[in-house]
Amino acid sequence: MTVFIASLFLPKTVHFTLPGTPPRGSLSEKKQPSSDKRPLVGDREPSLFQPQVNITPPITPTEERKLGDPFANEDGLRIQLPPLETKAPGLRAPADRSSPTWGGRLDQPMSRANSPPPPSLANASRHVQQKAQELGRQGITQPRSLVRSDSHDRVFAHANWKIVSADQGNGGLRNAADAAAREGKLGDYTWVGTLGMPTDALQGTQQMQDIEDRLATEQDMLTVFCSDKDFDGHYSHFCKQILWPVFHYQIPDNPKSKAYEDHSWKYYVNVNQAFADKIVKNWKRGDTIWVHDYHLLLVPGMVRKKLPDAKIGFFLHVAFPSSEVFRCLAVRKELLEGMLGANLIGFQIHEYTRHFLQTCSRLLSAEATPDGLQLEDRFVDVVNLPIGIDPVSLTEHRKEAEVKKWMDIMRERYAGKKLIVARDKLDHVRGVRQKLLSYELFLNMNPEWRDNIVLIQVALSTSEKSELDATVSDIVTRVNSSWANLAYQPVVYLKQDIDYAQYLALLSIADALMITSQREGMNLTSHEYLYCQDGAISDNKHGSLILSEFTGTSSLFGGNELSVNPWDYKACAEAIKKALEMGDEEKERRWQKLYDAVNHHTGSHWFSEFMLRLDRVYVEQHRRDQTSVPRLSMHTLMQQYKRTERRLFILDYEGTLVSWGPVNQIIPVSPQRTLDVLNELLLDPANTIYVMSGRRPEELDRLFRQIPNLGLIAENGCFLKDCGSSTWTEMADSDQIRSWKESVKNIMTYYLERTPGAAIEDRRCSLIFHYKSADDYESASRQASDCASHINDACEEQRVHAIPLDGCVVVEPIDWTKSTAAQKIFEDLKAHLAPDEKHSSPVDFLMVVGDGREDEKVFKWANALGEEAAVKEVVTVSLGNRNTEATATLTQGVSGVLMALQKLAQAA
Repeated sequence: MTVFIASLFLPKTVHFTLPGTPPRGSLSEKKQPSSDKRPLVGDREPSLFQPQVNITPPITPTEERKLGDPFANEDGLRIQLPPLETKAPGLRAPADRSSPTWGGRLDQPMSRANSPPPPSLANASRHVQQKAQELGRQGITQPRSLVRSDSHDRVFAHANWKIVSADQGNGGLRNAADAAAREGKLGDYTWVGTLGMPTDALQGTQQMQDIEDRLATEQDMLTVFCSDKDFDGHYSHFCKQILWPVFHYQIPDNPKSKAYEDHSWKYYVNVNQAFADKIVKNWKRGDTIWVHDYHLLLVPGMVRKKLPDAKIGFFLHVAFPSSEVFRCLAVRKELLEGMLGANLIGFQIHEYTRHFLQTCSRLLSAEATPDGLQLEDRFVDVVNLPIGIDPVSLTEHRKEAEVKKWMDIMRERYAGKKLIVARDKLDHVRGVRQKLLSYELFLNMNPEWRDNIVLIQVALSTSEKSELDATVSDIVTRVNSSWANLAYQPVVYLKQDIDYAQYLALLSIADALMITSQREGMNLTSHEYLYCQDGAISDNKHGSLILSEFTGTSSLFGGNELSVNPWDYKACAEAIKKALEMGDEEKERRWQKLYDAVNHHTGSHWFSEFMLRLDRVYVEQHRRDQTSVPRLSMHTLMQQYKRTERRLFILDYEGTLVSWGPVNQIIPVSPQRTLDVLNELLLDPANTIYVMSGRRPEELDRLFRQIPNLGLIAENGCFLKDCGSSTWTEMADSDQIRSWKESVKNIMTYYLERTPGAAIEDRRCSLIFHYKSADDYESASRQASDCASHINDACEEQRVHAIPLDGCVVVEPIDWTKSTAAQKIFEDLKAHLAPDEKHSSPVDFLMVVGDGREDEKVFKWANALGEEAAVKEVVTVSLGNRNTEATATLTQGVSGVLMALQKLAQAA
């Protein structure tokens, strides 16, 4: 069966050979070294040693760039130095108006999308026109590289083309898939994505069909074609100006920001729908669909609507913010519901998983559990599984002669100096400014280190100029002007990327790597650095890692890194000092633990582990789906009943034995038919019956006073009354109950004051916030969701949880449930009914019937007894229409339950 890997960009793209352009292998290409062809600047290579030169690589990169050169961050884009554009000042996010490569290549079509220019360009348009007219009068013509025409489209529609490796996309994902396939953990797989270039010029041509066919047959890649307008609105606007900032806690609230004034949501929907349609068209039963990252949040839900039985996974590579931040999105519910179309949702670390569960609980009133989310009709599993690198591929690249050459150059260039290295995208999220200020403070505080340390900062520029760019340049200039001399430069600042050989050489000889991201999903540069510090190809080994506590990677390393808060400049400066002065023994001890973590959390392990979990949860969810659970067979039930002699019945009350009401509705007396059926069953001394409810003990005493031999479970397991007993046993710890009740009641009172018509019900072991009769039900529902989230956040350590139900929020202890009460009953029966010659166990028939979510744990416990053969015959029956752990369902409701029990009583 096939695994569909859906990511915004395919690993391959198309380059065209246009009339009048030199073919590959011409003079311009022969200038490059044969060992590794790289873009040149004049006659020089991009290098670490011309930091003051404004290096501008060609717009069209060479196709022969190595596959092992995946300089891609979590937003799925290889950042290169793009054409200059103007950026609105003060925008606190990488708000790329276009992908640095999308629509800007000479060997690919230009975009037909007409994005409005930034205000600064519009204001300067008159000056630009005047300048152009003046140059025209002088006979100087302007290049029209950005002007499209029909002839432009016709050229591309008939030009020769070739499939090449794309330099944009999620490099970590590609490496992980390649590693899993190489190790035999992944069989047939097909990529689903876009070409990463404008395609309107190819619409309706044979060229487009040929490209699609060749990618499908030769590369196992399904191409998603969408209009230039849709892609530009989706990627450049909604993804980069709205989703990316919010997911990284950079809410675009600048007064000049137009992020929320555009209409890019519809383009985001269109592109996601195009992906979903492509997947649905090619899906076969048994295939697996794995959707990746924030560009495609709606795809799981869209596919689920068309393919209800599909196996769908989703993984978010970036951070997921807290509910307070995520709720700022206008389309928050649509995004969450799209993600919840998956069977399994994955995040990098536990923090992001917790944020997602809290957000769904708060905004969708879904019940969050440690394993995932219980929706109305199904369960969605949620896991955290960090991605990693591919050590095998990295090892191969480190053996290349080019890497050794650059290591020798840098050893000679920086002889006697300690090197701190860093490579970041130049945006507010990566914390480059904070890093440089911390380094400046370090040099101020530690004059003895001047002339003995160099910070090499590789900065990957965004496609637009910003105040941050100027600020960082000013800091670099200030530091270098303060302490530089003819032989020493404290900061080497290279505002462009370096090739892969230089990158690996730099990581290998560095004494420390410094990462000060303000928020980042998973920083794989730190993984590669630790792997390169094993001493295999360099005398330098076991270097220190200075890592921001706000990166996902930080949670994997167990404190063996030097964790820093990027906003605490003094602490960062002290971390630099500690990294440089740390003893060899401590460095080796820290590095070994970090190295072990990197070797465990590899890309291949991540890929195969997610697929295994997806397979497992899909089977479990399918088994629990109501349509997969068979109806209760009365014939089989009668046979099981007749061949057993020690029987235990555990029956839910509300919705199972009586057809009315929630626990806050007063039931004056049980229906006579219910009492008659229970009395009739108890006439057989082999039968033991317990009724479980969320009601108070005194209520249950009143309702069942006519059945003295009946056992009772009150307040969902907090109180237990044995058969024939007149006293109740309190299962819960009363002191613990009192301790959490006070704090929870204070929180509930806060929301009660803001919800007219609501009420708080205080039970012995639980609290209930009722809002069914609130004056404004919609507003009350929002307040109740906030109340539940607040309680779950604040009282997690007190072992209680708040569960949103229809018209109320129930707060009850985690440690005492219907399931724990059922276990206590079974243990007591084992103690009193010892096995004998006729009976091998204290109970040989166990029947559990219920209709609510709190009954599911009892079903699971009972089924486990059957699987372990602790009970010969186990029957679990659900009356609800949700997915269930029960082995059978009854569609006739309460009347069906009473009829079945009556038949058993008559059979006896």
